[in-house]
Amino acid sequence: MAKAIKPSDLRAKSEDELGTLLLDLKKEQFNLRFQRAVGQTEGASRVREVRRDIARLKTVQHSNKKSVAAAAAKS
Repeated sequence: MAKAIKPSDLRAKSEDELGTLLLDLKKEQFNLRFQRAVGQTEGASRVREVRRDIARLKTVQHSNKKSVAAAAAKS
């Protein structure tokens, strides 16, 4: 995942896919932090990119939950 994830791509995914992607990003973030601590970081910008991808994904997840709750309240 060299490029940032677009929110429109995230909105098209199911909740299970979003959860799996979040888990993968968290693992990558951990590995990047570990590499930084050891001094093996290849791309320091990737840490920032992964952090922002995680935030973007969590925002879409929250938006999905909020819209589902609003639809349930209307019914």
